[in-house]
Amino acid sequence: PDKIGFIFRVMIPLAPVLSELQRLAEEETVCVLASGDPLFFGIAARVIALLGAEHVDVVPAPSSVQWAFARAGLSWDDASVISVHGRPLAGVCAQLRVLDKAALLTDAAYSPTRIAQHVLDHGVSYFEAHVCEHLTGPEERVRRFTLPQLAAAQDVAPLNVLLLFRPRAARAPLIAYLPEAAFERRVPKAGLITKREIRVLSLAALRLHERSVVWDIGAGSGSVGIEAALIARRGRVFAVETDAECVAMIRENVQTHGADNLSVVHGIAPDALAGVPAPDAVFVGGSKGSMQAIVEHALDKLAPGGSLVVNAITLENMHESYAAVRGRGLAPEVSLVQVSRAETLARYMRFAAQNPIQILSVRKPAAPAEAS
Repeated sequence: PDKIGFIFRVMIPLAPVLSELQRLAEEETVCVLASGDPLFFGIAARVIALLGAEHVDVVPAPSSVQWAFARAGLSWDDASVISVHGRPLAGVCAQLRVLDKAALLTDAAYSPTRIAQHVLDHGVSYFEAHVCEHLTGPEERVRRFTLPQLAAAQDVAPLNVLLLFRPRAARAPLIAYLPEAAFERRVPKAGLITKREIRVLSLAALRLHERSVVWDIGAGSGSVGIEAALIARRGRVFAVETDAECVAMIRENVQTHGADNLSVVHGIAPDALAGVPAPDAVFVGGSKGSMQAIVEHALDKLAPGGSLVVNAITLENMHESYAAVRGRGLAPEVSLVQVSRAETLARYMRFAAQNPIQILSVRKPAAPAEAS
């Protein structure tokens, strides 16, 4: 080409650089220099979005993750990459629990030492760590740690890639199907907790994907929200609860089960949901007498195609939620579920009935529903 422009990004805002790049590219061939693979958490995606793929040639080089696995002597065809570089740390544990091998891109705020302490605080202790510092440079260093050793380390260089490797093959299931005893809960009347048979039906009706944003309203012990967080491991869950004792127990259960992508909202719905990101799925387990207002607010805020699931013990709560849904011209599915569990009686077994639960589920249409 006759003219080549070179653009370097040196700690300046990106928007004016892209604007200048677009201006230059109208008349000249422009070279944008980037380290490693420009399409691996790099600038090339932004350039392609700006100019179009047909106008951009990408010339990749080995990324920092490739170098890290090479230096550690580990294959990485089965590895996942998680970035906390300029991103929240919340959700790292929820992702790691189903992985055998991961590379983490870190920054000054979320260093390998802080990441190790975070995952240990949330019950994840079974990974071995490789910290790869100053890769390909004269000060290159690759060290192996246990997570407690890494949490105590004081000399990790800021330029690094963290590799986590699970030495055993067993992974956590996507749907944990946890018994009630696995959760801290208020013990009177068997505790404020959704029984696991009802929980799994409700989770299925929520139609979660790994990036779902979920509201768990009237969270009680947080059992539904925690299992939702473990399924939507790249998403977010907001558990709304008004009782201070329950709020404390939800936070304890979050740490026990590694659901670090769940945030507790202490307050009464729907008012407490002001400012909370719009959901892809809403579960209502308690209403404090505001069922109709909660259901209407949830339907207003749900993403198109999103799911609403209500668990109700009383006829009144089911009537309110059903009427609110029907008032929008929607036809919900309603089930009455009765679960009995076998228990011992002397040297015999008998079935003990649990409370029957009414489950209402409905999907918000992709387009506004016409009045029926």
